[in-house]
Amino acid sequence: MTEIKIYSDIYKHEIGALILDIQRTEFGAPITLEEQPDLSDVNNFYQTKNGNFWVALVDNAVVGTIALLDIGNRQGALRKMFVHKAYRGRSFGIGQKLLGNLFEWAVQKNFREILLGTTEKFIAAQRFYEKNGFVEIEKETLPTNFPIMRVDVKFYKYTLA
Repeated sequence: MTEIKIYSDIYKHEIGALILDIQRTEFGAPITLEEQPDLSDVNNFYQTKNGNFWVALVDNAVVGTIALLDIGNRQGALRKMFVHKAYRGRSFGIGQKLLGNLFEWAVQKNFREILLGTTEKFIAAQRFYEKNGFVEIEKETLPTNFPIMRVDVKFYKYTLA
């Protein structure tokens, strides 16, 4: 059974291992944990203002992550959405559960938009976002407070009701 829990430091090492494995092994991204300082200080990076970070657990093992960074102006940046390869797809629904949890939180915290950036390599992720109501937008239309990662080339926006 899948559980979605708010980040706690007890998951820190598992999260780093999961995300690095996906970035390096699946997508060939030459990246290190040191190049992702947000993962070494999740509490102060994501869990401030109205942001948060969640983990998906199966049998108490971390199999997915998602974060919402509060960038002000009732806008959030969706970050660090990763699901272990063995747990992707409709049969598990983990990505859907993580995103649904983030949407619930965003509504409760009165966000009006969720924005995200992704690489051109994450084709399945792009389809997932589009199926869930995200609309592709031009980089030039992003708010100035949106944190663009160097690998981001495609950008999306979701408008909350």
